[in-house]
Amino acid sequence: MKFLSRYFINGLLVIVPIAITILVIVEVFQFTEGVLGKYIPIDVPGIGFVTVIGLILCIGWLSSCWIMKQFIHFGEFIVGKIPFVKFIYNSVKHLSSAVFESKNLFKQAVLVPYPHQGVKAVGFIMADLSEAITEKLDDEYVCVFIPWSLNVTSGSNILIPKKDVIYLDVSVESALQYTLTAGSVMPIKEMENISDAGNYNQYIKYAIKNAKYFS
Repeated sequence: MKFLSRYFINGLLVIVPIAITILVIVEVFQFTEGVLGKYIPIDVPGIGFVTVIGLILCIGWLSSCWIMKQFIHFGEFIVGKIPFVKFIYNSVKHLSSAVFESKNLFKQAVLVPYPHQGVKAVGFIMADLSEAITEKLDDEYVCVFIPWSLNVTSGSNILIPKKDVIYLDVSVESALQYTLTAGSVMPIKEMENISDAGNYNQYIKYAIKNAKYFS
């Protein structure tokens, strides 16, 4: 019965994220089509999808303009004055940044001795240190962000000697999953150039080799 229970849980882990993602996407598109249907008498299939994608692209383009940036900053300043709304907005914004900009925000997944010698914590190499900091340090240091389990929007920034950093052969996304799930999803070795190889047999061998991490 244990293997049936394990298969059932594994099935849920696969189905639930997919189902929630599909549900959210469908609800957003249906809501958009419902709103547009009140103003557009003609039933155009897929108009909700096109509208949402176009709106996202339009907002992304506008947010890169100087005037819109100032408007956004002003809006965030106003939101920052409302206690409860500020907490929700900042949490969602930081989580979105961690998920969608992880490749730009985090350079490399690493292991560092934290919070003390003898133990290791998963962290991420951040931006290069400024001259104002490096000129005060005797050795070569790097900035490492160590997120809290289940909440990657909070954590600790530490400056640590580069010689004490262990670089991991895993992707940033895989390391983030490990942190977000409190270690229940272990990171796996990153397969370089898998998309360029275009070799199905190579992918199967890689999946079999790392199958133990998913069992």
